[in-house]
Amino acid sequence: MSLTLILLVYIVLNVFAFMMYIWDKRKAQKDKWRTKESTLLLCALLGPFGAVAGMQVARHKTRKLKFKLVYVFLVLHIVVIIYLAAKGIIHF
Repeated sequence: MSLTLILLVYIVLNVFAFMMYIWDKRKAQKDKWRTKESTLLLCALLGPFGAVAGMQVARHKTRKLKFKLVYVFLVLHIVVIIYLAAKGIIHF
């Protein structure tokens, strides 16, 4: 798989995570069916940049303790990106 395709998939995952947090907040405001917390956390694991952005923009799930994991996922992704850059696998 090419690096360009991997980057595209990664961007899509982050946009999807962002949208999931925004949609869940809107559902909460309208007292409608909600997304499972485990689903939101899985989205955050795969797209932490989008999840953090969605949490901050919508002010959603920012106080729940288990959603502090989203920040751990973000740091983990940053560490992996830095590692891949140091190994010369990805370039900026």
